[in-house]
Amino acid sequence: MEKTIKEAIRHLAVLGLVFCLPSVALSASAKELTAVSYGGSYQTSQRKAYFEPFARATNTKVTEDEWTGEISKISAMVQSNQVTWDVVDVDSYSMQQGCDDGVLEKIDYSKLQGKQIFEGGIAFECGVPSVILATVVAYNANKLKDGPTTINDFFDLKKYPGKRGMWRRPVANLEFALMADGVPVDQVYKMLGTKEGLDRAFAKLDSIKNDIVWWEAGGQPPQLLASAEVVMSTAWNGRIYSANKDEGANLKIVWDGQVQDWDIWAIPKGAPNLETAYEFIKFASQPENQAEQTKYTSYAPAVAAAKDKVDPAALENLPTAPQNSKRVLKTDAQFWADNNDAVRKRFDTWLSN
Repeated sequence: MEKTIKEAIRHLAVLGLVFCLPSVALSASAKELTAVSYGGSYQTSQRKAYFEPFARATNTKVTEDEWTGEISKISAMVQSNQVTWDVVDVDSYSMQQGCDDGVLEKIDYSKLQGKQIFEGGIAFECGVPSVILATVVAYNANKLKDGPTTINDFFDLKKYPGKRGMWRRPVANLEFALMADGVPVDQVYKMLGTKEGLDRAFAKLDSIKNDIVWWEAGGQPPQLLASAEVVMSTAWNGRIYSANKDEGANLKIVWDGQVQDWDIWAIPKGAPNLETAYEFIKFASQPENQAEQTKYTSYAPAVAAAKDKVDPAALENLPTAPQNSKRVLKTDAQFWADNNDAVRKRFDTWLSN
């Protein structure tokens, strides 16, 4: 009888262990993270430098998604209390707009390495700098032997006849227009903040309006240049680098007048995995991980200490390299957060006329 009781107890104990096993396995892989970016070669660089290594190092299931960068997407999630994203790659002005609208978490830098680690001491209330990128002018050296050298050349149809590719948004285009019209870099946003300045920028765009081919996705400028549909195009510097590296293109960048911006890790208000989002951003802000990303893209690390870990051969392709930074305009995130809706409305009206 005693033996039977002991066997029964042992059987129940084993059975209980078996029933517990699924919950143990679940807890071991319970961490999840949904990370959102812009797709293409840029997101591939993030996958290789951050998403996959983070998943392995922390036993986290990382799910990727893509978006076009419109902050209204996050706003709709937050307002409907249906937030499914944890960390999102945003540009500086979308971040600032989302911060002002209260749809992004305010960053607790005590959970990271602090604000001082970022290039130029830049840190944002609602986002953590990831990379420094540039909107530039590019051309196909196989098609145009004596290519442009300044932003002024982009607007010179007499010297360089032919079509121009431009992003179908006012951001960067208006800044390029004013610089090409002789406005000093440090006066561009002051000028854009006035009616006279906006009029001047649109007048400069008018001078090439009939020769503009509009692009809407970052992968389009290299295609437009390769097909000779345009003589030159504005583009994101990383897309030009990828076309040369991965497709054997011979595209050249005009660094003069480059409009620098940051891509930033932001956390939507009410993110379902807040602490894991912080853990990821801390991981992605490690200098060695930021340097790793430069193996796949030419966007510059936002963490200052990462520069010493970048392969010297990659440094010359970064927008922050000294030889590429002689005339640089840094995007004013607050200007665009405050004025984007009004300027975009005027831009869309201008397009339709």
